Amino acid sequence: MFASTLPAFAEDEPGFKSIFNGTDLSGWDGDPAYWSVKEGAITGQTTPENPAKGNTFIIWRDGMTDDFELRATYRLISNNDDKFGNSGIQYRSKHEGNWVVGGYQGDMECGKTYSGILYEERGRGILAQRGQKVTIDRDGKIQVTGSVGDSSAIESQIKPGDWNEYVILAQGNHLIHKINGNVTVDVTDEQVGKRSRSGVLALQLHAGKAMMVQFKNIRLKRLPMGDVRKIVMVAGGVSHGPGDHEHNAGVALWKHGLDQVPGVIAQAYLNNNGWPKDVTAFDNADSVVFFMDGGDGNALLRNGHLEALDALMKKGVGLACVHYTLEVPKNKGGAELTRWIGGFYETGFSTNPTWDANFTNLPEHPITHGVKPFKLSDEWYYNLRFPAEQTGFTPILKATPPDQTRGTAAAREFSGRAEILAWAKQRSDGGRGFGFTGGHFHKNWSNEDCRKLLLNAFLWTAKAEVPADGVVTKLEPEDMKYNLENKDDQKFIPAPWLPK
Repeated sequence: MFASTLPAFAEDEPGFKSIFNGTDLSGWDGDPAYWSVKEGAITGQTTPENPAKGNTFIIWRDGMTDDFELRATYRLISNNDDKFGNSGIQYRSKHEGNWVVGGYQGDMECGKTYSGILYEERGRGILAQRGQKVTIDRDGKIQVTGSVGDSSAIESQIKPGDWNEYVILAQGNHLIHKINGNVTVDVTDEQVGKRSRSGVLALQLHAGKAMMVQFKNIRLKRLPMGDVRKIVMVAGGVSHGPGDHEHNAGVALWKHGLDQVPGVIAQAYLNNNGWPKDVTAFDNADSVVFFMDGGDGNALLRNGHLEALDALMKKGVGLACVHYTLEVPKNKGGAELTRWIGGFYETGFSTNPTWDANFTNLPEHPITHGVKPFKLSDEWYYNLRFPAEQTGFTPILKATPPDQTRGTAAAREFSGRAEILAWAKQRSDGGRGFGFTGGHFHKNWSNEDCRKLLLNAFLWTAKAEVPADGVVTKLEPEDMKYNLENKDDQKFIPAPWLPK
């Protein structure tokens, strides 16, 4: 093997977080016939006895890429006389099944032509040659508008068979590649319908003659989204029977709705038990939405999560909590949720009956845009802990429950009172909060007004403009069946709009 001459990098690079642990493939998914960890590096390898029939990829499963800077070290080793060896870093790409990915690629090879170029796998092909500054116009015409350096001079700084550092910056439609500190391409992609703003991150092992590629020190830094709003939605784990507390299915459905809104990127973290495995998940979020179980097991209370959220809230990031997420102990989480969204559910004080809530009067607020009065049976929580006085607080949904549903002594003190079931909070730090007590029954998301109110609220917490008619979404009956938890009496069907 070649001696390691790994480029030096700071262990505490501001904003960068490691997305490969250097030990195993946790968070990564590739064909085990080709991908493994060797010498502390993600390693893709083919041999004469085990060739790849087509380009095969290992995919980062913990998250998606949008606006970011990626830094990684790599080396290519050819196992044949003609020095064949080709690989790449896919970003903002689409997983098309069977470890096949298409989209933007930072190319690299053992030869002298393609390292550093921008290639679109399974798409438009070569978009920029090394050394070029390029604009791709709305019609897809590639216009070379300048130079970032001499291609041969840049290539001469790449160490064949040894470790090199690859950097990719993607912000909006502006893409930059660097190898060993030298800019290799600078691309502005204006072709609407072809360019990509978000997608999977993957590493390529090229079909052909035997070779090996290795990647290590993979670090990701999220960058501000700028022209779009990013809403991060996190689902909790399984807790109830079919159709109840369908956290993954609910979040998947909300993502589908927000995907239909221009200027918004919705990232859904499913099967994460209430907190993303992606350590960069919230770093450039405009708002965060949680739909999960609460109480003493609330994921917000674990592993320093309250402190992490507090840091986000101080930056003005929005927060929405749906249904059971609202329940936290008074002495741990209660003060924080009150500060961030305006209130919380307190065991023994609040109550959680199932009843028909009739919403006859809706306030003037962006969250109610396009929402008509509606009636819905759900496990509506009420008698929550709200401070007697707080600024920036607006009740959004109010209804009067039957007195026989007042299941706690504290709730029974207010016979006949209209209860707050959803609300908005404009925080003094500039952030916005939202609480919604319904959400026990998955079927209720098929109610257009209920669904619209939630999607409007998510936009509002992200400081996105809520359309005058609210978020209008197209929902097919079969959409309600996707990502329901796999029980004995139903078949798990993944949503087609989620990454495979």
